[in-house]
Amino acid sequence: MALSARNRLSGTVTSVTTDALTAEVVVELPDGQTITSTITRGSADRLELEEGDAVEAVIKASEVMVSKD
Repeated sequence: MALSARNRLSGTVTSVTTDALTAEVVVELPDGQTITSTITRGSADRLELEEGDAVEAVIKASEVMVSKD
């Protein structure tokens, strides 16, 4: 699939937690770091996401916020 986003991180789904509307998907990267994504429940169902699936986290953001106390 061709996408304009250039930030793609391959990893493995370690958990999928769903409620009526959303799904929280945790992806572990090869170095042990994790990325958590909140997607629609419909998207998670359509992708048939399960623990152990190989996936790509595709990151496209128009802004990044940084804070410091």
